[in-house]
Amino acid sequence: MLAWLGTRSIATRLFLSAAFWSVLILLVAGISLATINRRSAESDFDERLSVYMRALAANFADPGDDARSNLGQLGEVMFELPLSGWYWQITPLDGDPNDIRASRSLFAERLPKLADAGVEAGVGGTRKGYAVGPDDRRLRIVERVIDTGDKHHYLVQVAASPDEVEADIRSFNVALGLTLAILAVALILSTMLQVRFGLRPLRRLGAGVAAIRQGDAERIEGQFPRDIAPLANELNLLIAANREIVDRARTHVGNLAHALKTPLSVIVNEASAQAAGEPDALTAKVRDQVQIMRDQVTYYLDRARAAARSTVIGNVTEVKPVIEGLVRTFGKIYRDRDIVFEARLPDGLRFRGEKQDLEDLVGNLVDNAGKWAQGRVTVTVDSTNDPGELGPSALLILVDDDGAGLDAEARGLVARRGRRLDESKPGSGLGLSIVTDLAGTYGGSFSLDQSPLGGLRAVLRLPGSRTDLRPNPV
Repeated sequence: MLAWLGTRSIATRLFLSAAFWSVLILLVAGISLATINRRSAESDFDERLSVYMRALAANFADPGDDARSNLGQLGEVMFELPLSGWYWQITPLDGDPNDIRASRSLFAERLPKLADAGVEAGVGGTRKGYAVGPDDRRLRIVERVIDTGDKHHYLVQVAASPDEVEADIRSFNVALGLTLAILAVALILSTMLQVRFGLRPLRRLGAGVAAIRQGDAERIEGQFPRDIAPLANELNLLIAANREIVDRARTHVGNLAHALKTPLSVIVNEASAQAAGEPDALTAKVRDQVQIMRDQVTYYLDRARAAARSTVIGNVTEVKPVIEGLVRTFGKIYRDRDIVFEARLPDGLRFRGEKQDLEDLVGNLVDNAGKWAQGRVTVTVDSTNDPGELGPSALLILVDDDGAGLDAEARGLVARRGRRLDESKPGSGLGLSIVTDLAGTYGGSFSLDQSPLGGLRAVLRLPGSRTDLRPNPV
């Protein structure tokens, strides 16, 4: 149970906790009230029977024969009706045991003694309890031993069926149960409203953070309660600090790029000067190695810039205009080969990252497809709601060509850094490696598969969002 609660939301935990304790308290209160009512009803009923018992005892203790002959005149008609459930009985304890006086309602029956049942005497020697009487009916009995003053002792008993009391108790319990049930429903509903109202600032805070992550806002806005306002302020400060760190990182990366390019240019110039006009093998080798160094420096600097940009919270890029621009550009580049570039792009898709990085990712894939295609390249973009580290909505980008394609083993080799299967095509061989590293920087993935067009399919998953899936502030 505790493990299950541990995975629930705060609202569910608060609601279930409040509902449990409310129902438990109402249940305890209901049992307590029902018990108090029962004791009160039994006490009132016992008091009524005690009145009859004292009247009998007073009349029987009167030395006049006339008083003892009118013992049954207690003002209760039920004592006169046979087996009515209302009885009285006076039994001698030290005289003739057959000299028992009883109400007409007892007929030929006798009342059981509570003393024989082990009921302890209370205040004044009175015993009160339940027993089975005539006609196997459950009776409430009040009895007491009296001394008539003539050295004789008698047991005076008054009994009555508790049906009337039980009916009153049941009626009270039904009314109590309905009242407590209505109160429980009211408490549960009020708890739901309280939890919803109380957690509304947290939902607003979550919506604000989601808006920043999707690029709809730059900071958390609005007024928050004193308990949550410090958290909102700290988040705003954290976002500002994050942007400041990224800006500094970009500046350092740019400075490093300029610092490395200048010495490389000097090396090339010096090597050319040493060749005295005609390039020799050394000069050619130096130039080749410098070009490789430039490619590697550019690659790692771009990767560092991308890593810095990917950590910025709130950067988003509209996907459709970026890919449409790339398709138009590569259509012009490969115009002489009559390759048709197509794009299937729904509206409202956004990439949670920098525009330049999206251009690098898709541009390398489209360029690679254009190199190997025979006449057609298609780019398909859609969103997927598969749960994962990319968030509630991820971009799925498919780049297909109708070229020769690759087998499974070759598809695994071609994505490795610098590994090329054919040197006849232009390029440094780093394009797909850049895609792999850059996608990983954003927490995405890149893979190659067989295309329905017959060639190669590049599958790219990136963090994204849809404008129609934006959370609404509550």
